[in-house]
Amino acid sequence: MKNISKNIRHLRHLRELTQEQFADEIHITRSRVSSYEEGRSEPPIETLIVISNYFKLPIDILVKNDLTYSKETSFIEIGNQRVLFPITVDSEDDNLIEIIPTEASAGYLLGYNDPEYIEQLQRIKLPFLPVGKHRAFPIKGDSMHPMKDGSFVVASFVESIDDVRDGVSYILVTKNDGITYKRVYNKIEENNTLLLVPDNKNYETYNVPISEVVELWEFTCSINTQEYDERDLKISSIATMLTQLGVELRSLAKLE
Repeated sequence: MKNISKNIRHLRHLRELTQEQFADEIHITRSRVSSYEEGRSEPPIETLIVISNYFKLPIDILVKNDLTYSKETSFIEIGNQRVLFPITVDSEDDNLIEIIPTEASAGYLLGYNDPEYIEQLQRIKLPFLPVGKHRAFPIKGDSMHPMKDGSFVVASFVESIDDVRDGVSYILVTKNDGITYKRVYNKIEENNTLLLVPDNKNYETYNVPISEVVELWEFTCSINTQEYDERDLKISSIATMLTQLGVELRSLAKLE
């Protein structure tokens, strides 16, 4: 449990507590807190449970992760516990967008909640984005027109699967498939799944059990790394894009 000593110290500092104050909060002696933070001893499982409940963090996060990169806003509430959610900011305390590189996208499933993994990602700042935590994901294949292979989708984090809006496109991180980009329909009440629908009709729709979904991100904008060719600029594709943006299309009558 090499991380536990520095994690306890860091989390205590986030709460702006002295060792004595923290000891009083969890009903142990200050000397025991000092011993844990200095690595001279490790807390027994009973004390780990108390510390876990106090900070509302799962024990495995306290033990397995280095939380010293995190801040109070790095955690999100899920039920009665908080889950580690690494967020990076610039010198002006503005959120930065982490870019998941194409060649490393397969490893995202293992590192999505690891501050050290997130810390080493390249980052950009897009000031026009709405409020929320955003991340840029690489797109593979052509299942979602007009997105081209190699493009990136910038998406905002969705805290609750119950907030899924039918027909909206999302980035899903699932236990079996890793990063997936599809149009999503909420089927939780019917069979506890999400229905994933590709825009390209050459691909089949399929259901993903809620238990398989690790993260959910709603489409905000896309970044294309290649120019569109003539085939991409069909009227139908343009109409689809405008419709998704909420633009009402009307036929124009000729002026007489």
